[in-house]
Amino acid sequence: MQEPVVDPLSFGWYDSLWLRRYFEAKAVIARVAPGRLAEFNAAMQVFKTDPSYEVRYVSAFLDNAKRAAIKEAITAIPREQLEFHELEKFGRLVVHDWPPFTALQAEITGLVSELAGERLEPCYNFLSLYSRRGVCETHLDTPSAKWTFDICVDQSDPWPISFTSIIDWPETSDDLVDEWRAVKEGRADHAVHTLTLEPGDALLFSGASQWHWRDPIPPARGRTFCDLLFFHYIPEGTSELVQPRNWAKLFNVPELAEIKGIELAV
Repeated sequence: MQEPVVDPLSFGWYDSLWLRRYFEAKAVIARVAPGRLAEFNAAMQVFKTDPSYEVRYVSAFLDNAKRAAIKEAITAIPREQLEFHELEKFGRLVVHDWPPFTALQAEITGLVSELAGERLEPCYNFLSLYSRRGVCETHLDTPSAKWTFDICVDQSDPWPISFTSIIDWPETSDDLVDEWRAVKEGRADHAVHTLTLEPGDALLFSGASQWHWRDPIPPARGRTFCDLLFFHYIPEGTSELVQPRNWAKLFNVPELAEIKGIELAV
């Protein structure tokens, strides 16, 4: 039976909310303040990625002691801190910005900046505890996760992640859907690379400019799981610009504040 095709604009996560507001903002500016459109487009360039960038793999990023400390910190997280809203779609529990992980993210900002080739600042992070239902649909990330440092803490078995080469952003909702379908169906022109993390390894990719996905997690003989840390970074000094709710003020186009749901896109 052919797999049903799901419109990526219906995901309600990562790329869809931000990109929809981006498309709508460009249309609003073109209509009410066309002289500001070039400025808006130029400002957004900071969130796009050099086409020559390739995913950077860091073997044994966590030594045994650091990995044990992180595993202990995960075990100590109170149940009431676990977020269950992604369990149905993605087969995972998540915890955002847990203090020990936020501290580690800040500590390694220099290293990640070197790997990315630009000065960065932390944006947010989350722990992702995948279960036997784990899956990650093909998607782009919002620019608040322009760079993702993905750390494998522990897993039942290796679970590959796939990336396209760096892409140009889709410019309309239709373009986004068409490209998403092409990637899903293997028709896109982009090169695809698949990597597998071992516990303690990490990699850096640019999720806002690389389609990426994980197929359903492979079943293990015992408990099937994969515990990952995602540290998200943005270009230094862009914390206001990356939030669509700030665009009306930053570009002096009040009509942008009237875009439905613009305050929700992060």
